[in-house]
Amino acid sequence: MFDPQNPPELDATDWLNAPEPRPLASLKGRVVVLTAFQTHCPGSLKHGLPQAERMARGFASDEVVVIGLNTAFEEPDQQTSDKLSTFLAEQGLSFPVAKDTVTGGDMPATMTAYEIQGTPTTLIFDRQGRLRRHYLGRVDDVRLAAEVMAFCMEAPNAPVEQSMAVERRLAAALVDPDAHAHNHAHDGNCCGGKDHSHDHAHDLAHDHHVHGPDCKH
Repeated sequence: MFDPQNPPELDATDWLNAPEPRPLASLKGRVVVLTAFQTHCPGSLKHGLPQAERMARGFASDEVVVIGLNTAFEEPDQQTSDKLSTFLAEQGLSFPVAKDTVTGGDMPATMTAYEIQGTPTTLIFDRQGRLRRHYLGRVDDVRLAAEVMAFCMEAPNAPVEQSMAVERRLAAALVDPDAHAHNHAHDGNCCGGKDHSHDHAHDLAHDHHVHGPDCKH
């Protein structure tokens, strides 16, 4: 069973825009924002990737690390490392990108391990490496920045009580009418994987697994 308190390491066959791999274990002590994407996914192109670049440029890298995860569950043969490198340059994306391992099964390895159901997906890890957010589809800039900033203010060894207090303050301050729901028609802004469901959720205790309003099956 997936454990957000001890999430798995990224399973990548290649890293781009980085001189060396950036495993999650090496990033503890910083907040990590991960954007899972496909190069042809409308929601990734319109929302996920531009937002990730804004986050990378807007936060100091010694406090917040932004990484991309190219999880090619549709047309993986068309998303080779060479083509991905060209894509990143054309899109002006500067943050490190991991290429998810294609195992020959239905879904790439990291996508399966994290129960990612489509692209774009945004994951936020706190300083202790715990998965605190899992969003499918578009995430509002204000919400994402507020949550990242709140996790930055937690101590690297913050006890669970402090994290719970931060979650209560975020819940009180941020309006999220679409949390744990996805009621719009499929409108072409996100790409869903096998058995794609907009209603699934993990019981993450004080963690959240929610869906944004721009996801196309």
